[in-house]
Amino acid sequence: MSSTELPGAPAVGRASAPDSGVRVAEGEELRSVALPGLTLNVRARPPAPAGTPPALFVHGLGGSSQNWSALMPLLQDVLDGEAVDLPGFGVSPPPEDGDYSVRGHARSVVRLLDASGRGPVHLVGNSLGGAVCTRVAAVRPDLVRTLTLVSPALPELRVQRTAVPTALLAMPGTARLLTRATAGWSAEERTRGVLALCYGDPGRVTDEALRDAVAEMERRMGLPYFWEAMSRSARGLVDAYTLGGQHGLWRQAERVLAPTLLVYGRRDRLVSYRMARKAAAAFRDSRLLTLPEAGHVAMMEYPEAVAQAVRGLLDDCGGS
Repeated sequence: MSSTELPGAPAVGRASAPDSGVRVAEGEELRSVALPGLTLNVRARPPAPAGTPPALFVHGLGGSSQNWSALMPLLQDVLDGEAVDLPGFGVSPPPEDGDYSVRGHARSVVRLLDASGRGPVHLVGNSLGGAVCTRVAAVRPDLVRTLTLVSPALPELRVQRTAVPTALLAMPGTARLLTRATAGWSAEERTRGVLALCYGDPGRVTDEALRDAVAEMERRMGLPYFWEAMSRSARGLVDAYTLGGQHGLWRQAERVLAPTLLVYGRRDRLVSYRMARKAAAAFRDSRLLTLPEAGHVAMMEYPEAVAQAVRGLLDDCGGS
C-alpha cells in the first residue's frame, strides 16, 4: 500500500496473444499489452454484449488472472470483464523498474486503464489486489464506477498466526532460505499447501482443478523471477501497512467515492474476518457480504454467491 499521484500512461502498444503455456478456459482469450517499461497479460471473455459496462479484476499475492476464471463467466451478461496479471505474476514479466510496491502495482493498473480507454470500470480486487484497487479508487476516482473487494489486504493490528509465513516473505533473504528449505517439495505438495491456506475447505477443489493448479505451480517455479516477485510484493504490502497519514491504506479507503462491496470469509486464514466491520465503516458507501464457509478466495470457492452480490451492487448503481 502507498501513495503519491498516479500518472497517466503513454499510448498503449500493440496487443498480441502470449504463447505462455498457461491454462485458458473455454471462452477466454489472452493478450499481451505492451506499455513503456511494462508488459501486462490480460485475460478476457469476448465478445461482450453491446453496451455492457467494463470491469477489471485484480488478483492477490501469488495469484494470477486465472483466479477470476470461475467468476467472470457468471457476470458475462452484465460486465465486459478483463482480468490482469500484475507485473511478475501469471504471464506478465517483471516491471523494468523493479517496483513491486502497492503503489507500483496500482500504477500498472492505472496505466492499463488509461492506455486502453476502458475507464471508468467496475474494479474488483482480491487480497493484495484489494489493496491495489483501494489505492486506485482513492487517487483516480475517474477510473472507478464501483469497487468490489474480496478479503482485501488492509492493515491489521494483530496479524493471524496463519498469515505470519506470508508476512515473513517480506524480510530480506527469506526467499532464498525458503527456496533451499523447500527444494525437495513437489509441485503437488506446494499446491496443496497453498490450497490449505487459501480455501475455507480445500476439499471443494475438484481433481481437474487440482491438476491445473499443479501444472501452473510447476510453470511458475521454473520462472527465474518467481521468488523475487513474491518476496518484493510481500515487502511492498508490509511497507504499505506502516504508512500513516494521507498515505495510509485506511485513510485511502475513507477517500473512496465509488459504491463498494466488501466480501469476507469467516474461515479466512490470511485476512481476519474481524476486519470486515472496520472496512465497512471506512468505505463511505459500502455493503458487506459474509460467507461463513469461505476462506481467502471466495470468488473461487463460492463464485455464485459473489456474482449475486456483484449483481446487487450493479442494481444499486443503476446497472451501469
